[in-house]
Amino acid sequence: MSTSYRKMLQIFRSDITRRHLCNHFFFYTSRAHPQPRPISAVQFALTEALEGVEERKQKREKNWERRVKNSSVNSDGGPYRNQDEMVEVSLNLNVDPRKPGQNLRGSVLLPHGTGKKSSGIFAVFTSDSRVVEHLRESSVGGNVEIGGEELVDRLVDGELSVASIERAVASQDMIGYLSKKAGRLLGPRGLMPNTKVGTLVSSPEKLDNLLKELDTSLPYRTDKDGLIKLGIGKASLGHYKLMNNLDALLRELYENKPELYGKRKKKGKKSGSGKGGKFILSAYLSATQGGSVKIDPRTVDPNSPKFLAASLR
Repeated sequence: MSTSYRKMLQIFRSDITRRHLCNHFFFYTSRAHPQPRPISAVQFALTEALEGVEERKQKREKNWERRVKNSSVNSDGGPYRNQDEMVEVSLNLNVDPRKPGQNLRGSVLLPHGTGKKSSGIFAVFTSDSRVVEHLRESSVGGNVEIGGEELVDRLVDGELSVASIERAVASQDMIGYLSKKAGRLLGPRGLMPNTKVGTLVSSPEKLDNLLKELDTSLPYRTDKDGLIKLGIGKASLGHYKLMNNLDALLRELYENKPELYGKRKKKGKKSGSGKGGKFILSAYLSATQGGSVKIDPRTVDPNSPKFLAASLR
């Protein structure tokens, strides 16, 4: 063995060179070898998202003051109306909506609401004239259209725009006429009253309580890939109220969890199907203009001791 080769071997075997190579391999990132994303508990992920919202809020205020000072924008003299970002949660469920019984759809009653002001119209369909008069006299708000067959005819004739309707509720006595006349208008937009979503009641007397809950109820539905993405509330609600809303959403999903579930992979293997498999494969939390934070699935599982409810006690 030559002397030069021995020196090279000694250098390679030295501790400094080994540490340098290990560090270089560990921090090597590319499209094919991305650096793994950090996983946070849901309460810390929410804290990180709210901190990002506050930083962007202060940055927008400073930019506005600078632009007003430089006279680059026309100001009405009032205070700056900053954006109140929505906090969203994305859940990858271990369900295949193409299979019967695995297409989750429903409505959850959030304890604190989303904080979002509804700009659309709530359409109420019922044939009971006494209930119609009672709802019109009660303080249900000015963005509510109440009626029976005449309201359906207005919708079909175009006097009431379908695009302006945000939610539609009905009693059981009107569902036949409504589906026959306006089913093709409301169905593709997801506005058709349904018992699963909670927008179809058995008797007209229950419509009064249903209208009061519409502001705090949040409909959900899985897409073709088994994903659910919902806004759980505005950032101005604060950490505690957002955690309560998320707690109500997760408990609702697990209560309606199908008995048999599981996604089928491309190679024909199932990813944890059955009762004992994972129901939530992955979860992310983000704000409107911020990046997403990956959540530890154990902290969004009500059956786990690390569930987020432990931080609310």
